[in-house]
Amino acid sequence: MNINFEYKDISASPRLEALATEKLNKLENKFDFIVNSDVYFKKENTSSPETGMICEIRINIPKSTIFAEANNGSLESALAEAAGEVERQLQKKKSKMQTY
Repeated sequence: MNINFEYKDISASPRLEALATEKLNKLENKFDFIVNSDVYFKKENTSSPETGMICEIRINIPKSTIFAEANNGSLESALAEAAGEVERQLQKKKSKMQTY
């Protein structure tokens, strides 16, 4: 699977990329219909310390796209939350595909 990383207002991090790659490879092993994915890391200027780090995951599958966004205090927790949401959406999509 091809994974594209984009950063906005944050410097590139090999550690974040490795963490995201590990999570997305687990999803690819579980759901074999994934084509490719895009991961966006952003920093938002906010006064609240619980928010401001945003992770967006967009996964391309045949005839559709799955998207999840999480806003947290750290990029690692935002990544975990977005990956969990994407996994739930993929599970729903897989169950719908199996019924036809």
